[in-house]
Amino acid sequence: MLMKEYRICMPLTVDEYRIGQLYMISKHSCEQSGSGEGVEVVRNEPDNHPEHGPGQVTEKQIYLSSKLPAWAKVFAPRFFYVTEKAWNFYPYTITEYSLSFLPKFSIRIETRFENNNGCNDNVFMDGPTAAEDVTFLDILSDPIPEKHYKESEDLSRWQSSKTQRGPLEEGWREDHRPIMCSYKRVRCSFEVYGFQTKTEDFIHRNIRDILLIGHRQAVAWVDEWHGLSLDEVREYENMMQKKTNSKVKQNTGAPTSSAPVFSRSMSVTDERSLRRMGPSGPSGGSTGLQGHIRFNSTSSE
Repeated sequence: MLMKEYRICMPLTVDEYRIGQLYMISKHSCEQSGSGEGVEVVRNEPDNHPEHGPGQVTEKQIYLSSKLPAWAKVFAPRFFYVTEKAWNFYPYTITEYSLSFLPKFSIRIETRFENNNGCNDNVFMDGPTAAEDVTFLDILSDPIPEKHYKESEDLSRWQSSKTQRGPLEEGWREDHRPIMCSYKRVRCSFEVYGFQTKTEDFIHRNIRDILLIGHRQAVAWVDEWHGLSLDEVREYENMMQKKTNSKVKQNTGAPTSSAPVFSRSMSVTDERSLRRMGPSGPSGGSTGLQGHIRFNSTSSE
């Protein structure tokens, strides 16, 4: 299991981002859904945790067959999905991912939000994270895949009419007020001998892109959500969920969430099955992970 901690700062307060997070996730999921792919919301309801108090639990099924790398399409079911389960006890959240056809794959993300610039080395209160396992992501200057670039989301050009913030300039994390940090501890596991390290590294590279894009959007869209109450953003969330679910179900024969069907299965410990996927085995060589598996959801960011 590979663990990394990501720290992403934003020119917002933790209280503001509670609204911005919900808005951004709902809008992003709807934008990324269509033609039978995207994010279907299965469950979204209040929850209560003995330690963290009241919150919300959501479950989503993320359909992304066309975004698989070529080697994975050889053995994957025609319609498969990533299951995302999230527990939001803001400012603390937990998100878990699993694959419908690959039981030994999992991602777990713990998140804490604090009003600082990422200076807390023991934010999860179970011991400092080793420096080599901490990565700061800069929403202003870190590169994102070119196909995801939008001038309206370029924070070097962004300016908010509601908050009078922006554009951001180099070194903004040192002196910008307000400022908050999204601390994310990501554990990725792919328990298949000979494939584990390269696959986990590959997934972390994708997670980095997802985190950068999602946090950039939350800031760039601030004038759309700033000033909304929690009830108002929940109403928006419900509206977008209905729209998103409808888009996912259009033009597809994918099974509904209430009755999932697995058209194929495999044992991930069967080396012969893995070799038919395309990647080379423990002896070395390319893993064949040429494309990006992109989870078209933004997990409790």
